[in-house]
Amino acid sequence: MATESNVLEAQPRAAGTKNDARRVRRGGKIPAVLYGAGKQATAVSLDPRQVARILHSASGHNTIFDLNLDGGERTKAMIVDWQYEPIKGSLLHIDLKRVAMDQKLKVQVPIVLKGEAAGVKQEGGILEQLLREVEIECLPTDIPSSIEADVSHLVHGVVLRVSDLPHDAKLKFLSDTNRPVAHVVSVKEEVAPTPEAVAAEAAAVPAEPEVIKKGKQEVEGEEGAEAAPEKPEKAEKKEKK
Repeated sequence: MATESNVLEAQPRAAGTKNDARRVRRGGKIPAVLYGAGKQATAVSLDPRQVARILHSASGHNTIFDLNLDGGERTKAMIVDWQYEPIKGSLLHIDLKRVAMDQKLKVQVPIVLKGEAAGVKQEGGILEQLLREVEIECLPTDIPSSIEADVSHLVHGVVLRVSDLPHDAKLKFLSDTNRPVAHVVSVKEEVAPTPEAVAAEAAAVPAEPEVIKKGKQEVEGEEGAEAAPEKPEKAEKKEKK
């Protein structure tokens, strides 16, 4: 089960401009918004240490926790979106969603590959994971921390698809069930060219200095064309004499 006993304390804040959010951050908190369950969205501030504890837990952002709002509501909630500052890596903003424990949720769950593929062990291939997460629908109490898939049977030409992922009746896959998750690809060996091949290739391609020489001749020709008008002027002077 993905649910963990977590409590997130929140304080109401005035929703407004970016300056208001900056003031919250300067105070050591994270600006956040709580919405969902047909209720009005509420602007709150959170303790970054509590948020980090949830995001780094086994169930990560799919963790269902108790949100306690000072002087306000108590509700089950989960983190649905978050933003990091690109340089320092600190949390900038959090989106929280109220959760009704008797209503199904749509969540993204990581896929974890288990075992050693036969195509890697016996054929010298490489296991390539094409899909890292799968979207599912289930009740909040049934959200798995991850979905483990055995890849030991994979050889060249065999593809593990979403439909092959293990699950029970409590989970419903929303991702395309035909979408590939993993397969074994061959290793392409790079062969160093022989001296004979290098010589043959060099003979087939014109040497670069000749191209440069042509370019210089064209430039000299252009300069000569610009100087040409001087000769007719001298001829005119001789006629006048």
